[in-house]
Amino acid sequence: MTTPAQTPSRDDTATITCPVCQSSFTPAGRQRYFTTACRKTAWRRRHQNPAASPPVPAARPRREFTIYECPGCGQRLHGEQRCPDCGIFAARLGPGGPCPHCGEPVTITDLLQEVVTTPGNR
Repeated sequence: MTTPAQTPSRDDTATITCPVCQSSFTPAGRQRYFTTACRKTAWRRRHQNPAASPPVPAARPRREFTIYECPGCGQRLHGEQRCPDCGIFAARLGPGGPCPHCGEPVTITDLLQEVVTTPGNR
C-alpha cells in the first residue's frame, strides 16, 4: 500500500521544525508544534477574521473633461464623442478643457508641450 504524495511517511526518531517558531524538536506521538503556546498561536492564526479589503472609490465619468478630435474635419470637441458636423465618432486625445484665452478645447499635453518648448523658459 502506498501513501499519498502530500503526506510522506513520518520517522518519529527524526527531528521536525515547528511551523510557528521554526524550532527543531523531536516529536512525541502526533506532536506537530514545539510548545502548547505554538499550538495555540497556530490555531488563532487559522481562525482569525480576514483583513478587510480597502474600499474602492466609485467610478467617475471622464467624458466631461476629455478632449476629442474628429478624424474627418479635425474639429476638437470638449466632452462630446460624436462630431456634430460630420456625424462620426471622434478620437480621444486626452484630458483637458476649454482654453482660458480663446475658449477652444485644449488638452493638458498641449499645454505642457507649449511650456517646455517656449524659448527662454528655465
